Amino acid sequence: MFSSVWSFIKRHKRKFIFTGAVVGGVYFLGKYAQAKIRDIQEREATEYIAQARRQFHFESNQRTCNMTVLSMLPPLREAIVSQLNSESLTALLKTKPDNKLEIWEDLKIISFTRTIVAVYSTCMLVVLLRVQLNIIGGYLYLDNSVGKNGVIPLAPPDVQQQYLSSIQHLLGDGLTELMTVVKRAVQNSLGRVSLKQGLSLLELEQQVSWIRAEVEAGSERRLSWYMLADDGNALADQACGLTEKDVSTIRLLNETRDMLDSPDFSTVLNVCLHRGFSRLLDNLAEFFRPPPGDSAPSSAPDSLSAVSLPLAKIIPIINGQINTICSETPSHFVQDLLMNDQVKEFAANVYETFSTPQELQK
Repeated sequence: MFSSVWSFIKRHKRKFIFTGAVVGGVYFLGKYAQAKIRDIQEREATEYIAQARRQFHFESNQRTCNMTVLSMLPPLREAIVSQLNSESLTALLKTKPDNKLEIWEDLKIISFTRTIVAVYSTCMLVVLLRVQLNIIGGYLYLDNSVGKNGVIPLAPPDVQQQYLSSIQHLLGDGLTELMTVVKRAVQNSLGRVSLKQGLSLLELEQQVSWIRAEVEAGSERRLSWYMLADDGNALADQACGLTEKDVSTIRLLNETRDMLDSPDFSTVLNVCLHRGFSRLLDNLAEFFRPPPGDSAPSSAPDSLSAVSLPLAKIIPIINGQINTICSETPSHFVQDLLMNDQVKEFAANVYETFSTPQELQK
């Protein structure tokens, strides 16, 4: 029996060797596949956890952005009101001075100027802080991911503080220059309009459009200049005595300037400006409603021109809008800007760019 089995094996030796090789190969291949699958699963789990962690950090960063914007609105309002003080003119009018008409003319220009400046500067503040805090947020994510293993942090606290202090340009020189440009445009548009002349909401919208066109297209400066000085190399001028903190801050400022000069930034800022001025006109529309019992429906196509108000009556309405625009409590105006989808998408792109390790960007 054994001899017959042995003879059978000898006759089919090659088949047994081939079969053994196949079975062995399949076994080792299966083990290799299991190891690779386990490796892929572990890598996917690690990537998923990293993505979830980065998403959580991003969302937390956006809440910080929103709170920072709201906290900056009161000082922005104070900066505008202190330079465009219509309240002093209003108080002066109550004394019934001889130059009453002249004061009214000044009040007209200042009221429109400060409201339009409030819209511009609030939109700029929202978008600029989105850029700055997402650059910082991206670098902080990388710093925390690397850990404290001797690697120099990309955004240590002292650098963050020095970098974020650049927002003072928007509240200082940038704002002052913006006021000058807007005031000139308001003067050119409304300077010759009589205080007694009636204006409909449609005509008021046209006036605002003319002012915007002069500010945005007729100015020698780009809108980004009002947010971040283009001579931001003040630190670099001290090249001999630059500290490591100064070098890091200059790098952050240059990266910010690159973002502000990008087409995406211009698009998002224009979206915010369009939304901001639309919300302003929506607020003003409440004062242009037809009187009760009027047969003209407010939803009619010509309803924007159905009611006219003398310019003298529009002035106090427009003058008070700054309290809604630059409100530290979330108003519809600010909420529209903070919750805008394109602003959110732009913020996500900035964060993605600066939270990705450089070796992965190449």
